[in-house]
Formats: sequence, C-alpha cells, structure tokens
Amino acid sequence: MDEGPEAEAVPDAVRADDPVGDRLIISAPMLQNFAATSMGVTFAVSALANGYVLVGERPGLSDARKVLCGGYRVTDIDDRVIRVRLTGLKPSTKYYYRIGADRISYKGGYKMKVLGNEEDPRTYSFTTAGEGSDAHFCVINDTHVRMEPFGLAVEKIAELAPACVIWNGDASNVEETVEDQIRIFLNPAIERKDYAAEIPYLFCPGNHDNRGMANRHLERVWMFRQPEERKPRDWDLGRNYAIRLGDIALIGLDTAEDKLDTNPKFAGLFTSGPYRESQTEWLRDALAREEIRTAPFLVACCHIPLFDSNPRHNPGDVAPADSDPQYSTDYAYWQRTCARMWAPLLEAAGCQLVITAHQHRYRYDAPTSERPWAQIVGGGPEMGFTGSGDKRREDAGKFPTVIEGAVRNGQLEIAVHNLATGAVRDRFSFEPRR
Repeated sequence: MDEGPEAEAVPDAVRADDPVGDRLIISAPMLQNFAATSMGVTFAVSALANGYVLVGERPGLSDARKVLCGGYRVTDIDDRVIRVRLTGLKPSTKYYYRIGADRISYKGGYKMKVLGNEEDPRTYSFTTAGEGSDAHFCVINDTHVRMEPFGLAVEKIAELAPACVIWNGDASNVEETVEDQIRIFLNPAIERKDYAAEIPYLFCPGNHDNRGMANRHLERVWMFRQPEERKPRDWDLGRNYAIRLGDIALIGLDTAEDKLDTNPKFAGLFTSGPYRESQTEWLRDALAREEIRTAPFLVACCHIPLFDSNPRHNPGDVAPADSDPQYSTDYAYWQRTCARMWAPLLEAAGCQLVITAHQHRYRYDAPTSERPWAQIVGGGPEMGFTGSGDKRREDAGKFPTVIEGAVRNGQLEIAVHNLATGAVRDRFSFEPRR
C-alpha cells in the first residue's frame, strides 16, 4: 500500500561483526526467476569482479559446465552484484552448483587483468520446474524491509520446503541505491543467510518495488529472463512467469504502480498503463501453452488485488490524479483496470485462485457465480498480535502470512500460516479444473 509505518532500521549489507576482510564473495547465492529450462543465480561481491556458476547433475560436479555472468559478446563486470543466467537445463531435474568470481583490475580498454579467484566452498542444489516437479509452493508479500516478519517467513518456508517461493511484491520501500537492494535480497539481516540458495524465488513486483532511483532498474539485482527465453514482443516482461510445477500451473503478473501515470506526484515518469496492457497479450499466449493449458490447477499471482467488495476502496482508475471523495484513499486499493483485462482470460482458462497482496490485511474472497475464481489477499508486515487474550489484530487480518499451496489426494490444498502466532489461520481446497 502507499501508506504505512516506516521500515525498521537494518544493518548494512556487510555488518561490523561480519567484516569483508579480503573476501570477494560476500553473500550466499540467490536463485531467481526459474523455469523448466533455466535458472538465475545472483550473489554479492565486494570489489570489481567477473562471476560464474559451475553447474552439473552430479553431486561432485565432475560433469560441471562453467557459465559466466552476462550475456553474449562480453561478460558482465560489476563491483556489487553478479548475475548468472543458466539456460539449456532439463525440466524437473536436480542440479548441483557452486559460485565463483575473479577479482578484476580494470584501468582501461587494454589494461585489464585477473588478480585472483575465489569460490564458495559449498555445493548447493536446485530442481528446475516442470510436470515432474513437486507441486508445492509458498507465497510471501509486503515484507517492506522489515526483518522480523521476513525472518519468520524464511524459517517457515525452510520448514515447509516448497519447490519454489513467490515474493508477491513490496519487498522494498523506496530504494535509491544498489546497496539498499542488496540488503533486502542478497544480504538481509536475518539468521538464515542462504535462504534462497536452494529454494528458487519468483517475483511479482509491487508498487513500492518501482520507487526510488535504484528500483527503476531492479533488474540489476533481481534479474530478468534472457531474450532467448521470451518472444521479442515480451522482452520488457522479464519477470512475468508461466511455469508448470507438477499438477499446478503458476502465472505471475505485475500490477505495477498504485497511482495512475497521470498523477502529478510522479511527474509523468511512470508508464504503468502500457505495461499492464502488454501483459494481456503475454497472458493470452501463456495460458494457451500446452504445459499450462493441461495442468489440473491454475493459480495466478499479482501484487494489487483484482477484486474488492468494499465500495469505499479506490479501484485505481480515478483519472487524472486518483482522488475522489467517494473513496477512502488517493491510490489504488485494488486494480479494476487489470481485472478487466486479465480476469476474462483467467476465467476462460479455468483459474481457480488468484493470490494478491498490497492491503496489509489477510482476506479470503470466495468464488461466486459472477467471479468463479477465489482470491486470497496476503497479510502485511505488522507484528502486533499479543496472544490469545487479544484477538483484535488477528480477527482484522493484521498479521504477516506465508500462503502455502500443494497438491495432495487430487486436490489443491491451501494453508494460510499466521506468522505472528505460528498457527494455520485458514485452510482451503480446490478441485481440478475441467
């Protein structure tokens, strides 16, 4: 949402009690934006470096190939973040990998050299998406750089051990520097530093993930897919996803800003409208893909809700500046424009569930005859629940959540975990689509 308490202070990416020293690699790897035949690996470095991943199907990496950071023509050289995109992988296959980096001296186009090499001694593993993968996912949202609820979410996810996690937006507040982004994704101030080294994360950006000079190019830390993974028409849709996870097809959409492009607060520097429209054609094509079309269960994720029954909640299409006295906020509480473009396609495809966020209040909207898909709105980062004697915040849905989905006994079972109490708040089940 647009309003809310300021994020808690967190330490710098490298804390005083964890000095860099001579280390070049200063974070565990993070698995990003995976698919059936690709995986992203990102990690932080302390100096100018050229990074790589050794990846293979054997635990000892005797069959490993070395994949350098960057795309074709030249490698990427960076002094903060290394991004390696692994392509040409096999679906539903377990891979082992290690990360490494070369320290680079660069003093001009003809004056560059490798000063030394460093590899993380640990061998990690991951499994690609596909029909043979475990039909089990988790969703988190609205973490807003608050390390207490994020740490609880990470621990719950480690306990549940899903095949992947969807970070459903507003990981950020307003981030102006790459260092700010590193402390959110690669070096968060939580105990489990390798939280995404073996469980892949997908990302549906929220409105706050667009705000700030660094967030305007979030792909410097959270990578896009490679051009060969997308149609040329969709090259700017680098984090949209349509993947098969066992019997589940997962769709990821980006609702973008919660203000109109015409709102003077943003000085005409946002183009969310055309961006949302371009995703409509991508969605149409994605839903027609064989592995998506034949999945028994279809789940879509996006940050801003696509439905809200409260007539006081701003639907996000109040031109030109989002403000109208009939609505309680001057920003989108839900996204009617996206619903009008995307919901008919999702309904025609038999989507059973849309998982959203943004409102900082957990809610379940049951399907109706007019809206055949259910909607779950994830809770926010507030940790105000005080125990069994005070249920007001829990009753209002004001608690952080991990939303878990898994196929068991032929049904899609959803559990909503309340991180403030450690209990399961609600359970839902869905039949296969016809």
